[in-house]
Amino acid sequence: MERTCPECGNRVRGRADKVFCSDYCRNVRNNSLNKDSKNVVRTTNNWLRKNYRILEKLNTENKTKTTKEKLLRLGFNFEYFTSIYTTKAGSTYFYLYDQGYLPLDNDFYLLVKRELK
Repeated sequence: MERTCPECGNRVRGRADKVFCSDYCRNVRNNSLNKDSKNVVRTTNNWLRKNYRILEKLNTENKTKTTKEKLLRLGFNFEYFTSIYTTKAGSTYFYLYDQGYLPLDNDFYLLVKRELK
């Protein structure tokens, strides 16, 4: 019985359990199957990278204050962060890896850098 490649339709030669005619066809099929999830991951990573660069640019002293307006003007997206830390006093810090921010009163933000171990 002759087997055909599910991607291109060419004849499959080789082992009995071989499904695709070439690595190219196997990769094309797998990439198309995973396309939606890869787009989500790519978009999320791009936002995380952009937010991180903005915090790093503004927080040169490892602890500084800025305004929400300035963050938004630079393109910061508050929906993307990597972790949340709540202190015993109830303050909630949002982190992008080692760069974090704490919402303060009157649309001010405290920017901090956490030492990673």
